[in-house]
Amino acid sequence: MDIAARERGLSVGEAAARVGLTTYTLRWYEQEGLVAPVGRDSAGRRRYGDADLRWLVLLTRLRRTGMPVRDMRRYAELARLGDRTLGARRALFEAHRDRVLARMAELEEDLKVLDFKIDNYRRAEEGR
Repeated sequence: MDIAARERGLSVGEAAARVGLTTYTLRWYEQEGLVAPVGRDSAGRRRYGDADLRWLVLLTRLRRTGMPVRDMRRYAELARLGDRTLGARRALFEAHRDRVLARMAELEEDLKVLDFKIDNYRRAEEGR
């Protein structure tokens, strides 16, 4: 990131708000090694650019789908190593995708139970 871009980048608070994190969580992600060191402005404050924001969006989606932090950390490590880790990154995502699909199937079954109970209560209320 060049000097002008660093000065224009987003602050911690702005970046966190943009991707739906708290500033605490964003800083925690940095401490956990999930986020590579971010550029700083002339006053030493973190400034997040577009690439940083895209990375943070990916991290928030991985978390939202239930990826464990240890797997997110592993993915970040692999990504930093470059193209020689493409297969390992793909395998990590495939395993996570399988877990997400299994969870979605469980949720669909849970939803059927909720719909059944709602219908029963609705019929019971109409019968009163």
